[in-house]
Amino acid sequence: MVNPPDHPLIVLIGPTASGKTSLALHLAQHFNGEIVSCDSVAVYREMEIGTAKPSHEERALVPHHMIDIAWPDEACTAGDYSRLAREALTGITERGRIPIVAGGTGLYLRALIDGLFPEPPQKPGQRDRLRKTASTRGPAYLHRILTRLDPTAAAAIHANDVPKVVRAIEVSLATAQSHSTNKRTPMTAQWQQGRDALTGYRILRLGLNPPRPLLYERINYRAAAMFDRGLVEETERLIARYGEACRPLTSLGYAEAAAVLRNELTREQAIAQAQQGHRNYAKRQLTWFRREPNMHWLPGCGGDADIIHQASTLVSQHLSSTK
Repeated sequence: MVNPPDHPLIVLIGPTASGKTSLALHLAQHFNGEIVSCDSVAVYREMEIGTAKPSHEERALVPHHMIDIAWPDEACTAGDYSRLAREALTGITERGRIPIVAGGTGLYLRALIDGLFPEPPQKPGQRDRLRKTASTRGPAYLHRILTRLDPTAAAAIHANDVPKVVRAIEVSLATAQSHSTNKRTPMTAQWQQGRDALTGYRILRLGLNPPRPLLYERINYRAAAMFDRGLVEETERLIARYGEACRPLTSLGYAEAAAVLRNELTREQAIAQAQQGHRNYAKRQLTWFRREPNMHWLPGCGGDADIIHQASTLVSQHLSSTK
């Protein structure tokens, strides 16, 4: 019995503000594709300005998936994302179209492609103690603990995202307990042992890697533009509806806007802090993505004509090889 050929799958990754949306749209329009977002904040409804989602006009050009699938006060874990995104991939291929996964959340991409590991049992009271540590000593202190336990996960998780930091620490600590050994297995090492890896697809991995000065210029512009477009006002509406402790409001941009509302930062200070935070995040994203296998790195931004040509050539070759 001959096995059916694998379906082509395009994965487009890169740091924030590198032009993933622009390139993904071009590829989807020219190769009969549909876009599957891979962004841990874009999954939330009502969060528009601070998420840099594709605009409604852009979403009208080609079908998009995994955007606006949860309310801000609902959990959307990497497991949830993987399950729903795989359903989207199946639907796209059944329609005879090309799935294009585009985004910058490394953990979600890993969950989608490599699968999830069986989680070890939680130690009673540990999560509460870790959260209390973050509250009393600050998120940065907790993030430093994670850096010692799992540098790769720490590089991909922002220090202000306390729930993700706590979970990564829990997993690393729990493996020693569950295996009756003092040896701890980092969460990212366990991800590599996932038992439900994505099958049935031949993957082309494209990565955007603009020159650092250009990337930082784009990041600074985008962060300032978010505040100009009304990020503080959007954050105020979200806090009024969901409360300041709502997890997505700890993400970059929203956290600084909330600090403005608390009179802890001026608008100018918030913009500068958001710009720095996004630049640091871009470094962590690149650190994470450089560990992805078989990457085709494109040395520019997604809207550049030369980068579009390079990406289109690679996609054409990939599609020809999967026929």
